[in-house]
Amino acid sequence: MTGRPWSLRRRLTLTLIGGAAVLAILFYLVVRTYAQQIAQQSQDRILEASVTSLLDAAVVRDGQIELDVPYAAFSMLDTAADDRVFYAIQQGNKVLSGYDGLALDDADPSAGPSFATRAFQGTQVRVARLTRNLPASPRPVLLTVSVAQTRDSLAGTLWTISVNAAVFGAAFFLLAAGMALWTSASTLRPLGQIAASVARRGPGDLRPVIRPVPLELSPLVASFNSLMTRLSHSLTQSETFIAEAAHRVRTPLATVRSHAEATLMRVDKDENRQALRSMIRAIDESSRAAGQLLDHAMVTFRSDQLETQDVDLVTICSEIVDRLTPVAEMMDLELGLQSDGPVPVRADPILIQNAVRNLVDNALKYSAAEGAIQITVTARPSPTITVTDQGIGFPQTEMASLSQRFQRGDNAKGTVGSGLGLTIAKDVAEAHGGRLELRNMEAGGACAILHL
Repeated sequence: MTGRPWSLRRRLTLTLIGGAAVLAILFYLVVRTYAQQIAQQSQDRILEASVTSLLDAAVVRDGQIELDVPYAAFSMLDTAADDRVFYAIQQGNKVLSGYDGLALDDADPSAGPSFATRAFQGTQVRVARLTRNLPASPRPVLLTVSVAQTRDSLAGTLWTISVNAAVFGAAFFLLAAGMALWTSASTLRPLGQIAASVARRGPGDLRPVIRPVPLELSPLVASFNSLMTRLSHSLTQSETFIAEAAHRVRTPLATVRSHAEATLMRVDKDENRQALRSMIRAIDESSRAAGQLLDHAMVTFRSDQLETQDVDLVTICSEIVDRLTPVAEMMDLELGLQSDGPVPVRADPILIQNAVRNLVDNALKYSAAEGAIQITVTARPSPTITVTDQGIGFPQTEMASLSQRFQRGDNAKGTVGSGLGLTIAKDVAEAHGGRLELRNMEAGGACAILHL
């Protein structure tokens, strides 16, 4: 997959925070608009009561309109901001009392009160207007009353409400942002737990993920488990093939070697004997490589499914010494075992035997005649098996890479080997949570330490 990596958690968090910001803004706008409507309706109701009170006080006597302005008609318009109040009483186009500029054309008395916001004397005012037919003889008199009030108090009220709405909106946004962070973290936590669980596994651990997961992650986990199953099956087939091939190759090689040795005993010409010796050497190298391929395949397979039990490292090493002592004596080498007592561990005995046998076999190959090979088993500070020899040692510049597969040092030329012995020992150590340490002895020779 190519392209710049992006964070699912960041995207989810930003989406939730963005949604919270939109909701906070909508909350502010809705509250402010609704408050403005409510405040305006309250002012309109008071203005309506004022004009109604003025009209109720108007009477017609002898064809003249008499109006005794009631105190309550204007006192009800008092506000904390001391808004100014204007009024106009008109009969037709004639202003009987009040401000001329506030009067307008006649209105329909059946239309009810009307409200408008307009500029008056350099300021914005809210005007309420009501027209009524006053009973009179010979015909009713049409009277219009207009009352206006400045909007300072309303503006102050709206400002207070707007500030409170903004504070509540900001608090809501902060709370929603915190919840977004928590939600994104808790939502993606199972994915992180699965990733951590898989990351803690060793390179050969191909077990399926069996921990409970959310429904949305089930397809992903199912696909992952299916991949692990197919990969495990493929690796098993490959290991089985290598083991079978190594087994089938080793048997005919042994037969060919026997025939070559028999032929060598009957040949007199030096060039023919030299050719047969080269053939026997090549057969030995091929047979050893096949055997170590078989060992490596077995170690790789068992490392994923360790069959551990309580074993004594001293007992395992003692059996290997007894088995390889005849080989060491034929090479004029001394093979010894040293320990302070039993070293019990929980391990796979077959893998431990395989690792120690390969380390000792390497020491036998590269030791000088009449040298000594020492196996030391210790329990503290951790269980270790140390194999030392008095041979040529490890190349100092290549020591870090000698435990890789098929990797041999420059000083190993001319010696039969496949480059798998140290790899097998390293894989066994890592399968048991340990490591393989290589170093050279000060007095000469190589030292391989198997830490468990």
